Amino acid sequence: MINVFQPSLGAEELAAVAEVFDSSWVGKGPKVAEFEAAFAARLGVAGTRLLSVDTCTEATFLAVRLAGLGAGCDVVMPTIAFVSAANAVAAHGARPVFCDVDPHTLNPTAEHVEAALTPATKAVLVLHYGGHPGEIDRIADLCAERRVVLIEDAANAVASAIGERACGTFGDFGVWSFDHGKIAVAGDGGMLYARDPDLVERARKLAYLGLEQASGFAQAAGQTATRWWDITVSSFSRRSVMNDILAAIGCVQLRRLDGFLRRRAEIVAHYDRALAGIPALGLPPALPPGHRGSHYFYWVQMPAGIRDEVARDLYDRGIYTTMRYPLLHRVRAYGSDARLPGAESAAARTLNLPLHQGLSDGDVEAVVAGVRAAVTARVPALPVEVP
Repeated sequence: MINVFQPSLGAEELAAVAEVFDSSWVGKGPKVAEFEAAFAARLGVAGTRLLSVDTCTEATFLAVRLAGLGAGCDVVMPTIAFVSAANAVAAHGARPVFCDVDPHTLNPTAEHVEAALTPATKAVLVLHYGGHPGEIDRIADLCAERRVVLIEDAANAVASAIGERACGTFGDFGVWSFDHGKIAVAGDGGMLYARDPDLVERARKLAYLGLEQASGFAQAAGQTATRWWDITVSSFSRRSVMNDILAAIGCVQLRRLDGFLRRRAEIVAHYDRALAGIPALGLPPALPPGHRGSHYFYWVQMPAGIRDEVARDLYDRGIYTTMRYPLLHRVRAYGSDARLPGAESAAARTLNLPLHQGLSDGDVEAVVAGVRAAVTARVPALPVEVP
């Protein structure tokens, strides 16, 4: 099966894990510090503004908690987003308010966000769909003007930027993912950015059970306490720290990331050339000048009446496709009755094709041939839909 997502892991990652095993310490340690420093360098931010955790979901939960969101707060977010974002908001007692997206980019515009603001809005939480920055600069300006917190879900955007500014650092908080399906894969893991370094220090305690002090082992080694096993708890929190096994893999992946991105860009360019001109097939939009993407998704759009059949045809050819992400305003648990025509149109017509650095040239040609055959066989019988 040609997969939509697939990690590139090999001997270098195995050697890094073996080094951790040989150290006899596999918990949070020097490799976690190395990983945080390497990622901070890529983002161009001080290491004091970053904290690694066990998942991007946990980073999002921490951001919502640090932002003080809870009962009586509205949080505006695009309906095309990952479920963890809405869960983090709802779990803290705040209300997710879903906004529309551009049906072609699948990112919300500043106008979409502004239209969804309510008197109770305390925060905006946006996704960079497929690694495209979208209008994050304009949305950041809007949030600053309205004095609401901005949280960026940069899980798709590990290398995305506008100018020299990395996505994930435009807002008050940013989160990234290193799970099995991302570009840089640590097996799992997430990263939290906070503009205020004091909030990172608070997050550090929240991520380790609300303990005010370092571990007993560290206190004993540093001679900072006589009874190093005593503890002080300042908040009722979970344990969500990263460990040196994940971080060791992540360090290698960050060193390989530029190569991954180059291969993804080659595949995207080939898709753009080979799929152009197929009747009724829309390709992803070009990035505006000054924007840099991560090439996380490659999505095509077609008449809604054939999308599901095309997906099945491709699956039968050994090509797995999907639609990321299901519309959150239609998830009953969130209690939304919003009507969002742009997102609804996009969700009915969009299909994510395989895109990862492990694709061979033959894989890419098989995807192109499969899409061309499946779409052209059905388009003559259907009217062409205009986005």
